[in-house]
Amino acid sequence: MMFANPQMLWLLLVTLPLLTVFLWWAWRKKQSLIARFVQSRLLANLTVGVSPIRQKIRSALLVAAVALIFVALAQPQWGFAWEEARQRGLDILVAIDTSRSMLAEDIPPNRLTRAKLAALDLMKAAKSDRLGLIAFAGTAFLQCPLTIDDEAFRQSVAALDVGVIPQGGTALTEAIDVALATAKDEADNVKVLVVFTDGEDHEEGAVAAAQKAAKAGLRIFTVGVGTAEGELLRAKDEKGTTSYVKDDKGNVVKSRLNETLLREIAEAANGFYLPLRGASVIEALYKQGLAPLPKSDIASRRLRHYHERFQWPLGLAILLLIVEFFVPDRRRVSRSEAILAAPNAELRKAVALLVAVALPATLIGSPSTALKKYQNGKYDEALDEYQRLLERKPDDQRLYFNAGAAAYKAKEFESATKNFGAALQATDLNLQQRAYYNLGDTFYQQGEQLAEPAKKTEAWEQAVKGFESAVKLNPKDVDAKHNLEFVKQKLAELKKQQEQSKSKQNQQDSSKPQNEPQQDQSSQPNQQPNQKSDQSKEDQSKQDQASQSPKPDDDKSEKDKKEKDSAKRDQEKADQAENKEKSAADPGEKSDEQGDASEQASATPLGQMTREQARQLLDSQKGDEKVMMFLPSNDKAKSRSKVFKDW
Repeated sequence: MMFANPQMLWLLLVTLPLLTVFLWWAWRKKQSLIARFVQSRLLANLTVGVSPIRQKIRSALLVAAVALIFVALAQPQWGFAWEEARQRGLDILVAIDTSRSMLAEDIPPNRLTRAKLAALDLMKAAKSDRLGLIAFAGTAFLQCPLTIDDEAFRQSVAALDVGVIPQGGTALTEAIDVALATAKDEADNVKVLVVFTDGEDHEEGAVAAAQKAAKAGLRIFTVGVGTAEGELLRAKDEKGTTSYVKDDKGNVVKSRLNETLLREIAEAANGFYLPLRGASVIEALYKQGLAPLPKSDIASRRLRHYHERFQWPLGLAILLLIVEFFVPDRRRVSRSEAILAAPNAELRKAVALLVAVALPATLIGSPSTALKKYQNGKYDEALDEYQRLLERKPDDQRLYFNAGAAAYKAKEFESATKNFGAALQATDLNLQQRAYYNLGDTFYQQGEQLAEPAKKTEAWEQAVKGFESAVKLNPKDVDAKHNLEFVKQKLAELKKQQEQSKSKQNQQDSSKPQNEPQQDQSSQPNQQPNQKSDQSKEDQSKQDQASQSPKPDDDKSEKDKKEKDSAKRDQEKADQAENKEKSAADPGEKSDEQGDASEQASATPLGQMTREQARQLLDSQKGDEKVMMFLPSNDKAKSRSKVFKDW
């Protein structure tokens, strides 16, 4: 014979003497009080039939019953049988974000501490499962392999800190890849990855990695740690001085919870997303997400199963208490039950009256009142009632759902979308699925009332997303599938109508005559007449000076004049050829500029270049220039394009 809890026997050795002394002191105290308030000559008449022996027997029965209860609590065991115990469970990998953004204090004391406590709560809920730990920041590694040793997992979680991974940043893809590698190395069992993070991913490809994990049979459940409003990141140096974390541009970093990314990752890997708010998040995660999964044998051993014999002392203790109850202090029958029933009847009447008075007060402003108004068709009053209830209970997602339904019936679609969106934060997946369904229906009705095609398309696209989420949460919902196909068809028809209207508009625009006014090229040359007139004046003055100077031989001057005229014509032809080449290379040049160039060329003395000719020469030389550029390799280019974020 042995005891499973022998410490209860030691407690019995202390409790039993104390109980005996207490009963003896209580009996002596009662006797002294009776002697103080009752005269001795009347005491004998009042205590007629009272037996001190029966009182002592009742006390002894009470002490013996207490002793037997302690023996039953010690769990006596006698005899055993051999049994083969097989432990069935899941393989759960827990990934915890250890980046610097987890030091944000938007949820006290900080995000990392709350994530570690939640991981320990998951360990308590998963009693028959194997647990593993993955730490990730800028990279990820398996800190604790899959094990059934709770103490090893607890120590690994306690060792987590923001400095456990030297590379800063947040890489959700790395954590998923490490989980996939760990799942391949283990036996063929259901694998689950639970990620505790704020969702601030500094790399791309997390959703694609989740889809890859889903194909490999790995389910991912994400738990968001933080708030959407976020918190400025603070850091302490070695001296304990607190400063703000800044990016490469010198701006203070504010970390926010990215619920959209976490929800996409979970849905891509056949899981779901839960925000870390409240005390029952981990319990809901395990009951609704992990417990329904198929479990397989993860360990087996042969155990010696002892037969419990606590029933005997417990049954005997109950029997002694029953006997003690029926043993009277007097030899005669005690007071009649009619006398005792009278005050009890009055008490029941008083309690009934109190309940009748207090019950209407409790019904004022209750959810039942709002429900009655909703059922009676008073949707506006029901909506007002639910809004008053939400002021007292802002965390009750059921009230948000009912308020959304009342707003939908009252044709207040904006209020309905707001309330149904708030109901999506519910941990109850059934309520979440119905909220997605009603949200899709609300967006569709809201789009029906819009006349602008762009806004209507946007509303119906939101409706499609709502119905798709409802179908993902409950694939058996026939109504959600039907509404999804219907809205998709309506959306396709609307887009087709928009395309047809755009094509008609383009045809009408193309059929219109092009009466675009051309640019007036005569306005720019007017800016040059002064220069031209100045040049003509200079030429005229030169001619005057030439006429005043002594004239050479007539034949010789006539010959020189012809040579100058022929050279001048050749120069003009060369300038025109250059202008044609430039106009072919640069179609943007205007003809008036070419005219100015020819005029300047004609006005410039022989053997000198005009400003336009010099500019053309420089432009032609610029075309032959080559710039030497250093092109790094693909890997370095990729690393340079990526912005490093150490938080």
